[in-house]
Amino acid sequence: MAAVPKSRRSHREVRQRRAHWRAKLLPALECPQCHELRLPHRVCPHCGYYNGMPVVEKSEE
Repeated sequence: MAAVPKSRRSHREVRQRRAHWRAKLLPALECPQCHELRLPHRVCPHCGYYNGMPVVEKSEE
């Protein structure tokens, strides 16, 4: 036998359940090298440093 709901869920119940589906903001940290904002555990897109060491060479544009 399949699980079948006995009655329809109201709009209020559905909306209350979905109220927490929103996207969460990612924490942004300040890069210790260039002081720009970057995502944690990732190479800084501005200066190319990670954990105090140059990882990506940035070309001069």
